[in-house]
Amino acid sequence: MPSQESRPTLHLPGTTSHTIPPRGDREGQLRYLKAGTGAPLVLLHTVRTQAEHFRALIPLVAEHYTVYALDLPGMGYSQIVPGASYDEPAMRAGVKRLLTELDLHDVTLAGESMGAVLALTTAADLPERVRRVVAVNAYDFAGGIARSSLLARIVVTGVLTPGVGPVIAGVEPKPAMRTIFQGGLGDKSALREDYLDELLRVGKHPGYPTVARSVYQALPSLIAARTRYPEVKAPIHLVYGEKDWSRPSDREANRRLLPTADFTQVPGAGHFIALERPDVLADLLNRTA
Repeated sequence: MPSQESRPTLHLPGTTSHTIPPRGDREGQLRYLKAGTGAPLVLLHTVRTQAEHFRALIPLVAEHYTVYALDLPGMGYSQIVPGASYDEPAMRAGVKRLLTELDLHDVTLAGESMGAVLALTTAADLPERVRRVVAVNAYDFAGGIARSSLLARIVVTGVLTPGVGPVIAGVEPKPAMRTIFQGGLGDKSALREDYLDELLRVGKHPGYPTVARSVYQALPSLIAARTRYPEVKAPIHLVYGEKDWSRPSDREANRRLLPTADFTQVPGAGHFIALERPDVLADLLNRTA
């Protein structure tokens, strides 16, 4: 686990930090934030972020839910296990550990980007525990973050290149990181500097560049996971930012795949709706708490 010196710099009032112990040789310790009271709401973050991604959303829903914001395996302050897989099934296993080891029932699963895919596939696996899924900007299409900007395309291509990829994954200049993240925002000011600093600090954890590279390499497994969506028995709400990296054809494909799902498009918003329009997500969640 990260040392005392590498604990989060961001303080989220009203939240407490907890861990789930390791299991076996490949499933490390998981960290999650908890807040509020009510039925359980599990929040699943995006590629290259962590539980603090929901810092603005948590206070808006904590009066209606007991919130569990998970650091996905190897990310944030969850344990980095050498040699572990970070494809969709492995990350889904981490989400399922949270639900089963805490014995959560009547769960609302809300995920953004990669977290949206995991919310849907976890619901398919654990129908007896999940009552509702809110999937925000599902990251289940070819290209992904590389559609953000020319810089993002160059960086992701470099990270995936054999030989030099691990080196590039370990170099994250702050201006480049800022530009890439702002490429996922309609409102560029929604990326706060203290949050960006926190992400960069996590990126310096020993082994984190390997995790980051593995997550980008696992994009095909996120795309393949779409075949699981029709298995979900709980009600689904698909949410997309008008300026999300997904194309209209990607969104329409998921609407056809899930014809009974509710659908909301957020005007002006990009990929990181939890950062720029947490009020919209809170309204969707609180309406059916």
